[in-house]
Amino acid sequence: MRLTVTRLAANVKHRPREARRGAALTGDTALTGDTGRVIARRIPCVGAVIKDPAGRLLLIKRGHEPGTGLWTLPGGRIEPGETHQQALAREVLEETNLRVECRHLLGTAELPGTDGTVIDVSDYLVVVTGGELAAGDDAADARWVAAADLDSLPLTSGLTGYLTAWGVYPA
Repeated sequence: MRLTVTRLAANVKHRPREARRGAALTGDTALTGDTGRVIARRIPCVGAVIKDPAGRLLLIKRGHEPGTGLWTLPGGRIEPGETHQQALAREVLEETNLRVECRHLLGTAELPGTDGTVIDVSDYLVVVTGGELAAGDDAADARWVAAADLDSLPLTSGLTGYLTAWGVYPA
């Protein structure tokens, strides 16, 4: 059997009908019996856009792959059974020691993952409700970053573009 890899359009919200009925999972992909198409596994994640009263953005320095040493928004995978809001609260607490409240969705991004996976990130505006900032879990560091300092840090690919497009940074 010859396999063809196809990229799904960014606006596709559901897997094709063939993948829904009887697709066999092979590692990070679903292999459909009808068409021979390989569909990348999608990993749902959340990210938190958090500003302090001075307008600085909260960033974490990744302590593990992917992106070890790069600065990014706090966040991570949505665990089975979690809502986006629950995942945000858990991830931000684990990575920064801060308790937060989710406000609203700012935007979404599709990022390349390892082994052909696609990371589906939903980024939310979030406010701090308690705790003291301290890096934890897979964050090597956590800090508030002023707009003037953002470009001096090694950031995850596309971060400033997403933040600018959503009208939240710099502001």
